[in-house]
Amino acid sequence: MQAIILAGGLGTRLRTAINEQPKALAPVAGKPFLYWLISYLQKQGVTNFVFSLGYLHEQVAHFLKNQFSYLNYQTVVENEPLGTGGAIKLCLNFCSDNDILLVNGDTFFDLDIEAFYRNFIETAADCSIALTPMQHFDRYGSVTITSDNIITEFNEKQYCETGLINTGLVVFKKSVFELATHSLGEKFSFEKNFIEPNITSLKVTGYIANGYFIDIGIPEDYQKAQTEIPLFFSKQ
Repeated sequence: MQAIILAGGLGTRLRTAINEQPKALAPVAGKPFLYWLISYLQKQGVTNFVFSLGYLHEQVAHFLKNQFSYLNYQTVVENEPLGTGGAIKLCLNFCSDNDILLVNGDTFFDLDIEAFYRNFIETAADCSIALTPMQHFDRYGSVTITSDNIITEFNEKQYCETGLINTGLVVFKKSVFELATHSLGEKFSFEKNFIEPNITSLKVTGYIANGYFIDIGIPEDYQKAQTEIPLFFSKQ
């Protein structure tokens, strides 16, 4: 499977903790976060990677060359921020597969990717988003789905007692994405400008799983990752 890893984030909220490093290289238990993410994806059967880079991209390229030189990968650099949709569109020039796995470079979710992809194929979806239940949260928007797991709505961030959140793992059809976004230009959001406006015309499904999830984008969760991620890997 071919995966696009969005690893161009600035990590503004982590600046005091990671200094002059891109967020994907934030140290977690002595190793860059991207190390843990790539290692996990490889175990899940992902063999081909396209890394979307931006801020301090030279550091990520150096890390990949030194730690994962054997990996089948390509780096694609934004000269200016293009939004998630624009970054993906740029990366698709280097993707030979039509079914693409999209991964955020600052989140980790324990998911059976083979089962996720199989469900995507079996349901004939145009796009499928891995969701996980969460309680007592206001950091994430929630997702509304039907009884047969069709996503009907993306709700704005607000306090929720319980709900389903987008984990940042997505499978989508390259051909559908390119057709739906051909008139958008270079800068746009994957969710706001591709998925949400086409929610009724495309088949967008949710795949619910209960695996370990963490987003290192804020200092509190970044600190949690220091102990939780190596503990997770020690049990694999």
